[in-house]
Amino acid sequence: MPSTWSQEKYVKALKYAAKAHNGQTVPGSELPYVIHVTMVAMEVIAALSHEVGLDGDLAVQCALLHDVIEDAGKSYEKLAAEFGPEVAEGVLALSKNNILKSKHEKMEDSLARIKQQPKEVWMVKLADRITNLQPPPGHWDAEKVERYREEGKLILNELGNASPFLSKRLKGKLRVYPLEG
Repeated sequence: MPSTWSQEKYVKALKYAAKAHNGQTVPGSELPYVIHVTMVAMEVIAALSHEVGLDGDLAVQCALLHDVIEDAGKSYEKLAAEFGPEVAEGVLALSKNNILKSKHEKMEDSLARIKQQPKEVWMVKLADRITNLQPPPGHWDAEKVERYREEGKLILNELGNASPFLSKRLKGKLRVYPLEG
């Protein structure tokens, strides 16, 4: 039987994310940022229909909330009070440590912290990268596009065994990136 999730918890997390990201847009577009988090949640929900024995609520809530600490300034404590410590820990692990200087250090640190979390959190990172593999912004040069592809491969190599479904989706996206999104 596929892993299940609660519509009520989805709605609660979506409303929280929409309020937290109010006024933010998807970079390079005029779309409200909440579009991004719902796309990540959609990828996770699709994977849950193919996976057995996972905590669907943890996966979906983390997907919807994955950027509220990093991009919207919400605190771990506030998330823990609202959604419980397991969700807050997952979101914190998915948030970059901005004290670190280089993008490479931030990615290594993030992956190490994600790997200490349940597989459901790993799935969110996979789904996030799938969602972010849209055609790159016009101002990116070929070197930056290639670095982004290499980061995607690193994420796949480090976290891919969390979900065969998302792993296959990410491999497909990386195969055609940057030509298609």
